[in-house]
Amino acid sequence: MPGQVVHVEIPADDTAKGREFWGSLFGWEFQSYPGPFEYHMTQISEQTGAAITDMEPGKRAPRIYFDVDEINAGAARVKELGGEADEPRPVPSMGWFVICKDTNGNEFGLWQNDPSAPAPSE
Repeated sequence: MPGQVVHVEIPADDTAKGREFWGSLFGWEFQSYPGPFEYHMTQISEQTGAAITDMEPGKRAPRIYFDVDEINAGAARVKELGGEADEPRPVPSMGWFVICKDTNGNEFGLWQNDPSAPAPSE
């Protein structure tokens, strides 16, 4: 459903401490995903997930991702409204995301489910 919160990334320079805190607070169990940085995901509800990650060292604010029907149209709409949007990027076999900023500089993400999303070209 467009506009629904579908994912939250929680930055942590020490992901073990982050997983311990959030796991103890809410009973979350994490699954680790391979990549160039640590990314530990949990399922919060049927349609919402969260991750503890060290992909942006020193970052202190969570990033919230909102569902959109079509990632390119969502990114274009952000720009039309005066915000900023990077180029959409795939998550293989899961979907597409784009990092954006609103007109006040608040960072957020858009997400489109798409099981046919390819691996990123290098």
